[in-house]
Amino acid sequence: MIHIPDWYDGNVSRETLEQFGIFQDLLRTWTKRINLVSKNSVDSIPIRHIWDSSQVYHKADGVWLDLGSGGGLPGIVVAILRQSDSNEHETVLVESDQRKCTFLRTCVRELNLNTRVINARVENADAQEASVISARALTSLDRLLGYAKRHLAEGGTCVFLKGATWKDEIRAAEMNWRFSYVATPSKTNAEAAILTIKDIELV
Repeated sequence: MIHIPDWYDGNVSRETLEQFGIFQDLLRTWTKRINLVSKNSVDSIPIRHIWDSSQVYHKADGVWLDLGSGGGLPGIVVAILRQSDSNEHETVLVESDQRKCTFLRTCVRELNLNTRVINARVENADAQEASVISARALTSLDRLLGYAKRHLAEGGTCVFLKGATWKDEIRAAEMNWRFSYVATPSKTNAEAAILTIKDIELV
């Protein structure tokens, strides 16, 4: 069974850990066929991928939209945590690669999640009016804000996992966008941060 890291301060039931374990097995199996996670990180899926992704999660009503879901990171992790909180609101995953959508739908079915998978490019998908939008390793913050502006409900929040260049990405994005943000240091990567962003407007 997957173990809870010392730094994680949320409540995680045995059932949720079992769900994470099933998801880990699915990731390992499917990564042999399609590129979901890097092969050198397969043996460290819990910390590198599952618990890293869990850092974006917070309790929220309404639609949670995950952009470029790929291997379900963080979208499937979020959906599992929402299920553990008895959250009845839908989680929506947008992914352009059809094979990855097949993987995501397999996860939704195997884990019995209240989750919908949209096979489309983010910029072409119908606007989702999401309360929360997440993304991990998708594209630059400048482009993410453009995607988010289209899909975010009024008063909504974005949570983006960003790597070592996150400060540079904010400076670049501020040339085209006005927004408020809070940067929370990542617990799994000393150079990374989780950016919580609101009030997105074009300059």
